[in-house]
This record gives sequence, C-alpha cells and structure tokens, in this order.
Amino acid sequence: MDAQGRGQAGDDNVDPADQWVFDPNTGNYELRLDPTGQGPTRPADRKAPGRRSARNPGAGGGDTDTRPLPVQRGRLKDGAGEPAAGGRAARRAAERAGSAAAGGAAAAGGAAAGRRRPKPKKSGKRKFVYWTAGVVGFVLVAGCGTAFVIYQQLDGNIKKVDVGEENSAVTDGPVNLLVIGTDARTGKGDAGYGDSGSVGHADTTILMHVSKDRTNATALSIPRDLITDIPDCPTKQPDGSTKVIPGQQHVRFNTSLGQEGRDPGCTWRTVEKLTGVKVNHFMMADFNAVKDLSNAVDGVEVCAGKDIDDPKSHLKLTAGRHVVKGEQALAFVRTRHAVGTGSDLSRIQLQQQFVGSLIRKLKSSAFGSPSKLLDVAQAATKALTVDTGIGSASKLMDFGNDLKKVDLNKITFATVPVLDNPQDKATVILDEAKADPLFKMVQQDHTLSKDAGKDKGGKKSAPVKKAPPELVRVDVTNGGGPFGAAQETVDWLQNNKGARLSTNAGNAPEKLSATRLEYAPNQADQAATLAEWMGLPKSALKQTTADAGARVPMKLVLGKDFTAPGSPIEAPTETPEGVQHVNADDKNICAK
Repeated sequence: MDAQGRGQAGDDNVDPADQWVFDPNTGNYELRLDPTGQGPTRPADRKAPGRRSARNPGAGGGDTDTRPLPVQRGRLKDGAGEPAAGGRAARRAAERAGSAAAGGAAAAGGAAAGRRRPKPKKSGKRKFVYWTAGVVGFVLVAGCGTAFVIYQQLDGNIKKVDVGEENSAVTDGPVNLLVIGTDARTGKGDAGYGDSGSVGHADTTILMHVSKDRTNATALSIPRDLITDIPDCPTKQPDGSTKVIPGQQHVRFNTSLGQEGRDPGCTWRTVEKLTGVKVNHFMMADFNAVKDLSNAVDGVEVCAGKDIDDPKSHLKLTAGRHVVKGEQALAFVRTRHAVGTGSDLSRIQLQQQFVGSLIRKLKSSAFGSPSKLLDVAQAATKALTVDTGIGSASKLMDFGNDLKKVDLNKITFATVPVLDNPQDKATVILDEAKADPLFKMVQQDHTLSKDAGKDKGGKKSAPVKKAPPELVRVDVTNGGGPFGAAQETVDWLQNNKGARLSTNAGNAPEKLSATRLEYAPNQADQAATLAEWMGLPKSALKQTTADAGARVPMKLVLGKDFTAPGSPIEAPTETPEGVQHVNADDKNICAK
C-alpha cells in the first residue's frame, strides 16, 4: 500500500488517478498501464509506435496511452462514499472519457483527438480564472481540461437559492458577481467563530465586476459595519410561497442576510441600491470554505509586516512570510485586533491579500496532479451556494469559460470608501465624495488601471479650448431625470458656475436613458465648458452640421442617468484619490 492507503500498481483496487502521470514534454496526462508502476519506455522509432490496447495492456508496443483521465466517482479521503473504480471499470471509464473527448475538445481538454502525440504546449499560456466566494468560499475552474470532472462528479455538491432572478450564465455585456462570505457555523471545529443562532450574516461581501470585453475585473469589498438602507425583499418559503420581508433604514449592511429570515437575494438588492450596479449572480460560502480550500491547495502564502498575536482569532505569526491552511488560514482572514486600526477595514485588507495569494497558488501549482485537481474542485463546490441561474455544474462551467480571458494582473481589489460614523464609533458611513465616482466607474465599465484615460500611444488627449462661464448659453430640459431636475440644474449653473445665460426650458418631448447635449460647431468651446462642469461623457455630446446664430442656445436634455447637478455623469478614468486598492498579482503586500 502507498501513503494514501491505495493498492499496488497492478491491483484491481488501484485509484484511476494514480494510473495517469503528467508528461512535461506534452503538457498532458498519460495513462500508465505498466503493472510495476513505472512509466513504459518509449520506442526509439516514433514514426510507427506500438499501441497498448485499453483491454489488453500487454499488447502492442511500449507507447503511452494519451486518452483523457477517467472520472473518479466519489472518492473521499476518509474512505466514505463510493469505492474508487479500478481494473476493468477503470478501463471502461477511460474509454468513455476518450469518446467524450473526441466529441468536443472543450469538454475533455483536447487530450485525445487522434493517435498522434500532442505538440508540447508553451508553459504559462493557459489562462484560468478562479473566482473566490466570500473570503475564499469557492473556486470556479474555467479550463477545458476540467470539464469532465465538474460535469460528472461535482454537480450534486452545489446548493442553490431561488432569489427571483433567473439570469443566464453567459451574457454579452459586463458581469457583476456578488460573492458573500457568511459567519455561519455549519461544521465541526467552528466554536468561537460566527453566529451559531442564525443562518449567518453578510460578514464578507465582494462585488466582482468583470468588464464587457473580459480584459479586466474590479472587486469591491463592502464593509460589514456600513450603515445603509435595506430594501423590501421577497423571499421564497419552504412551501413554495413568497414572503416579502420589510426593508429597514440606517442599519448595518451585514444584517441584509440572516436577520428576519433574509436570504442572499436581500443582500443582492441591498448592493444594487447602494452601488447602482445591476447584479447578475451571487455565490455564497461559510467559514468552512476557507479551511477546506486552503487545505486542498496545501496552504496559502501570506505576509505579516510585524508580529501578530490576536487572542480573539487565535492567530500567532512572526513578522515575515508564512504558509497558512486550515484553522490558521481562517484565523488569518478573521483577525483584526492585532493589525492596522483593529477595525473591519483592516481585516478587509488581510482578506484581499489572502484571496490574491490563493488565486496565484491555484493558477501556478494547484493542478499538478489529477487527485489535487479533484480535491480543489470538491472543496470548492461543497462550500458553494449560488443562484439558480448558475445552479448546476454545467452552468458554472459555462460561466467560468465566459470569464476565463481575465488575467491575474488585471484584477484589482478595492474597498468601498467610508467615514467613521459620528453617532456610533462601532460603525461607518459611506464617503459619498469618493464612493460616487467609484461606483460610476463600475456602472460605466471603467477599469481601475493606472493607464486608463490614455490613448493607444500612451498619451493623454489634447485639451479642448473652453469658453468662459458668462458666454455659456444653454436651454435645459428634463427628459428622464428626477422631478424638478431642470430648474435645480439651472440654479446650480447660475449660482455655482456663473452661467447666467442658462434657462429652464421645461420637460423634454421624449424620455432619454442618457443625458444629451446638442451644440453647433461654433459652440464647441461652450460645450467643452458645460461638459466639464456636468461630467458628461463623449457619447453625450452631439454636434450639429451648421453653425448657430449669436443668441441661439445649446440644448441640454437631462436623461435617466442624471442624478443631481455637480454629480458627474461620466465616470472618472482613474481611481479616485484616497480609495484603497491593490492588484491581485501584487506579491509584496504585508499585514501591518
């Protein structure tokens, strides 16, 4: 028996995963049928290699079978569940896996399209995206070679909640994924953590925005102690009926889940109300996700900028780098009293460091063997609760494949800007001056990249000549903004900006989804001034073909995207100053 308690190489009880070895020359797993456990010697002449039969290992030459890895059904570390398949069953599983691969390379990783030896693949070229739910509650594996594992073994692990939204797994537009980590205690060894009397609160919440072109992603951490409003929330009951849970004003964000019977759909609606961002899907996990997943990847590297000794989280680390897993990993993402200001904001930074490091670990080494891949996938999906739109392994696979283009160095973590609550030092309130432009960046699909706002040549666009305030002449109409928006805007233009020639022209004849400014070529300088004041995007500027008369005003129509004068409609092209943000690929972050 080997260290895992599996049979000898020729035994019928051999684990199918042990019959497959990774060939660094081809980048593929190859079926090892030699009963001695040693890889067979390759023949010198590769033009006409002998082949071993799946049903007769002794037949043919010494070449290695390169069919896809057979599926293991329910193998568990403690021996529970179905026994591992072996012998003839393993060979039949291999044949079925090979047939599936011939039907589609996406499902089987393109491992056995023919009998020729696959060409070596360049290392580092495959792009996988691993989304982490809550702190690290799940991993969505977006890679062709893992399709058969997810489809055939992991579907039963996934739990789902009907939140009244049935969005498709794949969309042509941006994707906004709400990831929730709860403080629920559902397993052994969780004493001292979480709220044992409830289903768990929204202890850690991240709004993950993936850009329309799938080139970048922004992960916004929402502090659990943020004072906000929770809207009315319809929730599905066990008998199939729907109960509307009344909303609350000026309460902690984390009570959007668990309190009064609120489900993840309530947190979903709260985030939409807070940020103005339309959520597509949610993923949720509890404390066990951190422990199980960190164990599955053999630990996650973290960095402490100083010695940490937190008796409440039981975390003890000396200054420097460490590999943490299990209870120690959970303590790291839960600690706050011994780092930073001792607040939840300091803990958020630890969680962002941990998640970034976990993603790097998964991408670089977690899939060095089939059994390791299975351990990670099992731990991830068992920890996962999702909405019905991605409530199966096949839908999750489609979802992951849609997002797999995002590179690790294009994922940015940021924290929603907050201020101390003057009425309650244990809570925080939204810093609207910083949060509003940050939310607009997400709403309008702007990246937090430092290179934003530059053209392809790396240079910023040349400034346009602007007219002085006293020459800006404009008629303002309301075409979808709040009630009284036109008069409020005119008052603001005249009193705050000195644009005395602005006029309220009443309601527009039609409703517009987006604000629009019409101007003539000889009014371009006036338009530039007004666009800067209003924060108008280029898409809002509509130039006519003929010049306007001396006293003809421009026409500003306020659309549904208009909120208030002085609140820019266009999102900034750079991260607002003072907003905490880090890159997921940054290896130099240490807890202080």
